[in-house]
Order: sequence, then structure tokens, then C-alpha cells
Amino acid sequence: MVDKKLYPFESKYVELEPKLRMHYIDEGAGEPVLMLHGNPSWSFYYRNLAREVARSGRRAIAPDHIGCGLSDKPSERRYDYTLDSRVRDLETFIDKLGIGKNLTLVLHDWGGMIGMAWAARHPEAVKRLVLLNTAAFPLPKGKNFPPTLHLARLPLVGAFLVRGLNLFVKGTAATGCTRNPMPTELARQYAEPYRSWKTRLAVHRFVQDIPLSPLDRAWGTVARTADALKFFERTPALILWGGRDFVFDSFFFDEWKKRLPNAETRFFQDAGHYVLEDAAEEVIPAVLEFLNRRQQPGSV
Repeated sequence: MVDKKLYPFESKYVELEPKLRMHYIDEGAGEPVLMLHGNPSWSFYYRNLAREVARSGRRAIAPDHIGCGLSDKPSERRYDYTLDSRVRDLETFIDKLGIGKNLTLVLHDWGGMIGMAWAARHPEAVKRLVLLNTAAFPLPKGKNFPPTLHLARLPLVGAFLVRGLNLFVKGTAATGCTRNPMPTELARQYAEPYRSWKTRLAVHRFVQDIPLSPLDRAWGTVARTADALKFFERTPALILWGGRDFVFDSFFFDEWKKRLPNAETRFFQDAGHYVLEDAAEEVIPAVLEFLNRRQQPGSV
């Protein structure tokens, strides 16, 4: 079960379509800060940041994507596990909560692609961006796709590894924190929503949906979103990066700096993919300071 001492939030739900519910936490009041997780995590990733953002006089919101966390986990007969579905979900979620104005987006992993695809359609709604080891563009030039992810994408072998043995969830917990290795109980909480073959469907489909070429179904959305990043060059942005991420490595960090040349950046050389977890003592204060400041674009 989810440890309420670590995740002491009231669970709330938005119905996206009949009998399909998206879980989220919603703490504090004021200007909205929307935090989008990636794969294979869930809103638990943002638990400490959400508390501090709420204490700062803002509204901290963190949903679980469908199939993830405490959201419903439908079969593929009921839900199409694609990037476009995720963006539509986010559109509905934002509309139903009425938060599509002066919105700060905090984005990690797949949350970056989903959040920026929505933002590309609503650039006027975005006040600030906080980017944590994520992407909103195809693989940067010179970046090789990790062989382990190639293996995880395979229909049979990948399904056995990801859904059968749960190696993607376990492996990310084991390698995602390199400065402060994740304690066993914390790793168990990250894995809590993914306890069976059935509940790991979204984890596998996220890996399979990574766009590597124009033949992949998400490619068009990714390409259009990448083209739209130019509209955010003057949007106040903070990029906080774990340097020991084996997927979202320095190639991605450098690509963001090219695409958002006015962004503030911090590179934590010894931190891993779960940079918000791994370097919380530096990342959380940096985010709060960024939110509290009267924004002047510029890189540090």
C-alpha cells in the first residue's frame, strides 16, 4: 500500500470519459503549478516539491497519467496508449480544473513531451517552464538510443522483461538516484502502483511509443512540438539536470540550451535520472527561488 507518511495527500479524480478516471493531488491555493511525471514513475515523484510549492502560496497539482500511479489502468480495448491520447487527456484535465492561464509547467521524462505538446497548442497559457531530465524533440544528433531500451520495446521479450519481471520499474529505481541511492522502502513506493502484469501495461507502452523515426506513430506530434519550441524562447525557463542519466544525458541537456537559449540552467554532475529525488536539497530550493523571482530571462 502507499505509505501515507510519505504521500500524505487527499486523492482526487477527474473523469476523462465515462468510467475512466485520472488521479491527481491538488495542494494549496493561488497560481497553478502543474507537475507532470514520466515513465515509470507517478505523482509520488513530486510529493516533496508539491508540499513546498503549496506552502509558498501557490496551487500544486500533480496528476497520474492513465495506466500510471493511482489512475485507472484500462485494457487496450478501452484506451489507446499513445502520446496523442496523453495530450488529449491533459487537455481535458486542464480544462476541467480551469487552470489554463498563468500556468507553470514542471516536466520530467515523458511529462516533458506530453506537457510541451499541450503547450505548443496553448503558448499563451504558459507562464514558466521547469524542465527536469526530459525532452520535447527527437533524439539529439550524436545520441545513440540505449540497447536496453531497444530490448524493452520488443513485443515478446520486452513484455516479459517489463511486464513480467518488472525490470523497468526496478531498474529505474536502482539507477535513477546516483548521488543518494534510493532506499528499499522508497523504491517500493515508486513500484507500488505496478504490482502485476496487468498494471504494468502503460509502463511497456510508454517505452514502445518512444519516437525514433518518422515511421513511429508519435513522430509527427514530436516533430511539431519541437518546431514550436521557438515560441518559448522568451518564456522564463529553468532547466535542472541530473548528469548521470543514461537516457536523458548531456546530449539532451545541450539540445535544450540550444532551443531555449535564455533558460537558466543547473547541471548536477553526480545526480541521476530522478534528479528531483536525488538532489532534492538543491533542486527544490532552486525551483522555489525561480517561482518567487520577478522573471528576467537569462542563463546562469
